[in-house]
Amino acid sequence: MGDLPPLRDVVNRHGLLAQKALGQNFLFDEQLLARIAAVPGPLRDAQVLEIGPGPGGLTRALLRGGAYVTAIEMDRRCLPALAELGEAFPGRLRVVEGDAVKLDGASLIDGGYHIVANLPYNVGTALFTGWLSGPVWPPRWQSLTLMFQHEVAARIVAHVDDDAYGRLAILAQWRANPRIAIKVHRSAFTPPPKVMSAVVHVTPAAMPDGVCPRMLERVTEAAFGQRRKMLRQSLKGLPGALDALATLDIDPSRRAETLRVADFVAIARVLA
Repeated sequence: MGDLPPLRDVVNRHGLLAQKALGQNFLFDEQLLARIAAVPGPLRDAQVLEIGPGPGGLTRALLRGGAYVTAIEMDRRCLPALAELGEAFPGRLRVVEGDAVKLDGASLIDGGYHIVANLPYNVGTALFTGWLSGPVWPPRWQSLTLMFQHEVAARIVAHVDDDAYGRLAILAQWRANPRIAIKVHRSAFTPPPKVMSAVVHVTPAAMPDGVCPRMLERVTEAAFGQRRKMLRQSLKGLPGALDALATLDIDPSRRAETLRVADFVAIARVLA
């Protein structure tokens, strides 16, 4: 395990130039990769689902931490490099070729697991909101450790007084605890992206009683779909929403960005 060749050499030997169409930006700094893999805490003998491992930089760090890794990779050019990594860690790496947006990653793993990924920028938000949604809570995933554009990370952890506060913050915070764990400079990647990045760590929290997740999604979608309009305008197409505002004594002349996460939860509870 200590004799693995430098990741950059592996990439060059297999001709793995990062493809812009796949949102690929590779990390070669093994110290940084080890820091990312350590964010969830000790992973000795833990199950980890990794999305888009590419040539296996973060995968190495997870395996060195003692994890059992199931990796979903759609770029078949990377499969030989990942196969070599599997040989170096016998029985600890399973690679599934496919599109993580279309595959049910949870079905590949029994019991609880962690999700750790340097997500391709073009699918990161869609996967993230998918993991946060659904009627069953707590989920089987025990934590999410995900690389995002810093702008997206800021939206996930934003509070009501922040400019970045919006629908993504509410969906991330109403029954989970997100935080920015590591900020990553664009120069750490090859090729460097145009934006800064950040690693977000999320753990499940207690789910408020009497709230339908789908209803909360509908409320936030309507409220922030026209976020510069007053609530009486943005919510008028959602049956019962204006009556819910009256029940909760929420001024309908307010705008969505002035309501706390708890306010949106309360509206969804009344509508449910």
